[in-house]
Amino acid sequence: MNYRTLGTSDIKVSEISLGCWTLGGRNWVNGLSVGWADINEAEAIQAVHFAIERGVTHFDNADVYGNGRSERLLAKALGAKSKDVVVATKLGYFKGTAVHAYDPLHIRHQCEQSLKNLNRDVIDIYYFHNADFGPNDQYLEEAVQVMTQLKKEGKIRVIGQSDYSATAICRVLPKVKPQVVQSWASALDDHYIREGSRLREMMEKQKISYVAFSPLAQGLLLGKYHSQKPPKFSSGDHRENASKFNAQNLTQLEPKLEKLKTRFGKTPQELSRMALQYLLHYDFLACVIPGFRNEDQVRDHLFSADKPLSKDDVTFIRDIFTN
Repeated sequence: MNYRTLGTSDIKVSEISLGCWTLGGRNWVNGLSVGWADINEAEAIQAVHFAIERGVTHFDNADVYGNGRSERLLAKALGAKSKDVVVATKLGYFKGTAVHAYDPLHIRHQCEQSLKNLNRDVIDIYYFHNADFGPNDQYLEEAVQVMTQLKKEGKIRVIGQSDYSATAICRVLPKVKPQVVQSWASALDDHYIREGSRLREMMEKQKISYVAFSPLAQGLLLGKYHSQKPPKFSSGDHRENASKFNAQNLTQLEPKLEKLKTRFGKTPQELSRMALQYLLHYDFLACVIPGFRNEDQVRDHLFSADKPLSKDDVTFIRDIFTN
């Protein structure tokens, strides 16, 4: 396993780290499905142990993942090993009884609650989970002040910024001044981190690292789903009404996957290597954080460790999805 440093901090993380959204199971916020299909806790714990034994040093979490369930399950799985790994969590989508998730008092409350859930004295990376700081960013200044104070108090080590929108991230970067940015990227669409993108230019100028979530496009790049029988997801699973899993999108994706299989192989491990190492050729990425449910999925992810792609491989993949 290779390791990379986060921004200008002294924190190093495994290139292949793990996202813990799935550990929260099904969940709803304001009536919207925001979770995943329920998991087997024993299998998830076994998967965490397997990952640590093979060099994974970074686990990414959030307060909204099962409304604390994912944080508590990770703590249970890590046990005494918790101090040996880098743990990230986030706030911003779960506001509890506060008017806004970035109300200063709520930020402090959620930090303390996450520390308790994770059974830790410090959160290594604490993210603003989104860039919605209220109308005209009315909560932005105070939110940054509270985060900075939490860092001074030793409750967090590094401040991060996440969002689905690169435009939104760019808007708040000058004030948040994070060491790390987290957003989506995959071989299907990596335009946020391509050369020439505004986000990449700002990050490189400020020496900010990128953490890529959804690097397998939620399983689409593994050929798990088929146009003749599109998947159906239950209420509480955020994929419930996602168009990317419908028959039309899968029909368009399938011939591209067949081209990839001819070069990289057909197994989940080989396709995972293709997808993860494609992103890791970007040297300003700190890591990729695929999700997991069990040991088999972690094994598939880690198959790609120490197996980088050639420049020709990267060009081959990019050409397929660009064209």
